[in-house]
Formats: sequence, C-alpha cells, structure tokens
Amino acid sequence: MHTSATTEPSKPRTVERVITAAALKEGGGFPVRRPFPAAGLTQLDPFLLLDEMGPVDWAPGQALGAPEHPHRGFETITYLLEGRMRHRDSNGHAADLGPGDVQWMTAGSGVVHSELPHPQLLRAGGRVHGFQIWLNLPARDKLMPPRYQDVPAAGVPTAVSADGLTRVRVIAGSALGASAAIDTRLPISYLHFSLQPGARYRQPLASGQTAFAYVFAGETALGSHGVRVARGQAALFSDGDIVEMGLTADAQRPAELLLLAGPPLNEPIARYGPFVMNTQAEIEQAIRDYQAGHMGRIGPEGDR
Repeated sequence: MHTSATTEPSKPRTVERVITAAALKEGGGFPVRRPFPAAGLTQLDPFLLLDEMGPVDWAPGQALGAPEHPHRGFETITYLLEGRMRHRDSNGHAADLGPGDVQWMTAGSGVVHSELPHPQLLRAGGRVHGFQIWLNLPARDKLMPPRYQDVPAAGVPTAVSADGLTRVRVIAGSALGASAAIDTRLPISYLHFSLQPGARYRQPLASGQTAFAYVFAGETALGSHGVRVARGQAALFSDGDIVEMGLTADAQRPAELLLLAGPPLNEPIARYGPFVMNTQAEIEQAIRDYQAGHMGRIGPEGDR
C-alpha cells in the first residue's frame, strides 16, 4: 500500500455521509451536477460549492456558458477536463482554458466576469467537461484586490505510484511527492486521482480539516471501512489524518475522483447569489457597489 508520507499516520478517516449530486442548469443553461450546496448541506466549510460541468456534447452553434456576472468575497477555481472555454473580466483579464487547464480567480473586493464557450467550440461543437469550486475567503481577505492564477495543463504537477496504478494531478497541496505551485489564501488540498483496478492508496491530510471526495468516473472504495462511492456521488469524511482509497483487482473500469480538504473558517456566512460575506449589511453593500458600477464592466473584446 502506497503513502506519500514517510511516517505512518495514526487516524484513518471514515466516510460519514454519501451524497448523490443533483442535476441542475447553471449560467445560461449549462448542465451541472452539484452535490452541495443542497438541502441540509449549505456548505462544507471552507468550500461553498462544487459543480461538475457536464460532460455535455454540444452541436455546432449550441454551446452555452455563464454570461457576464459579478462575484465578491470568495474564490472560484475552474478545472477543465475537456473542451475549450473563454474567461473575460472587468479587470481586463482574459484567458482561454483548454483540457487540463486550471484558473484560480480570487474575486476579493469584486469582479465582473464571463465564462463562455470558446468561439471555435461554439462554431464546431464538441464535448465540455470540468469542475468549478467556490472557496470561501476569511473575513480579513474578503475585500482584497482581485487576482488571477492561470495554470496550463503542463504546469499542473502529476505523480504516479510505484506500481503505476494510482495517478494524481496536484492542483493544490501535495501528493505522491508532488506539490502544487499555486498560491492559496488557505492551505487546501485539491487532488485529482485516477485509479486503475487493483489500486490502493493512502493520502495524508491534516487533522482538523474538512475533507470530501467526489467520484466522477467509475466506482471506488473510500475511507477506512471501504464504503463504495459511485460516479456522481460525494463522500464526506470524518476527522483524521489519512484518507484511504482503492479499487479491487477485478474492477471493470478505472475510477476518477477529486479529493479536497481545507481548514474550516468557523466564521459567520451571509450569502446572496454571487456574493459571500460575513454579514447581511456587507451583502447589501456588495449589491449597491455592483449596481453603481464599482466592480467594473467587461470591455469590448479585441481580436484574440
């Protein structure tokens, strides 16, 4: 059994709850699967939302995205597996995302942006599949200047276990000796695991952190009791300092999952659509600031 630490962690995490993601339409009508927020589970502090975007196959001229909208008080992390998207915002930042690319946007004091299909994908059609996570900011950072970290696929560290059965892409944190270069406001882990039949792996995580996994291909056994978690389901873990995952040798297909962990902020949350603050008064101020144009606007698109 493989572990990415040199000392044996002492407290394996168990699966406390399994949640099946709801199928929804987001933005301009883009299909997503969302395990949270949901009834009875408004957040997994410090994580506010997880959307699996697609997979969806668009015909030529039919692709949809999220037109211009504001954010304040948190971060959005977009990770694309398939397809091409274009991001533009009120700070003059523009980026095209392709397969394997990551965009980490810290909205902070406020930004207006759009997330739309790349013109080439819109013309020709094609498949889009990826994820967006909303990560809360602590009160001290909610009004920080917006910033962007675009990481191309080649810049996302990857590692493979000695037996070749476990592969990981490290978007944030570390695993199998690989560490992400992304600069995070909170010390979170964001790991994309690919497991082949027969894989068994133990991922160390800091005690006291909120941790969950989302399976988006196949089925895998998670936690110290080997709870079966299938495609489109999220597993919420108890406290501990290690997460176990694996596939039986006779599994019919590989499995893929995201493993996320981060320290809970334990701060009040006031939430209204694209704004996440600590008080209702701060939400009302965010609305006024947006309506007054203080978060800017997206300018005309040049030739790119």
